[in-house]
Amino acid sequence: MAKAFSNDRPIYLQLVEEIEQAILTGQYGPNQKLPSVREFAAIYQVNPNTMQKALQELEKKKLIYTERTNGKFVSENCSLIEDVRQKQAHQIVAQCIKDLNALGLSAKDAIELLKKENENGEIDR
Repeated sequence: MAKAFSNDRPIYLQLVEEIEQAILTGQYGPNQKLPSVREFAAIYQVNPNTMQKALQELEKKKLIYTERTNGKFVSENCSLIEDVRQKQAHQIVAQCIKDLNALGLSAKDAIELLKKENENGEIDR
């Protein structure tokens, strides 16, 4: 799964976002054992130190935890995961409304556009 990383932000932050997204969407479920640092580094084709830094950030966010001899696991705190998911969804919606306002559309227009696109099947689930 070689990922094309952007040059405008540190790679470890992009890895944090990628793995966080996998947790928020259920690709990695609560209490699920994660690949080792070296396995993750191989998957994303990055230096193990970069991957370790990304995983440390996810631990700071409490989305993952380490069991000393068993490896890293996704948090068992489902409400925390849902809170992070909702916060991210709110940020996406706020940015969308801001962008549409810049085009001269109101929040009501944005909602109608979203409904219309969803009904037409233009938005993939």
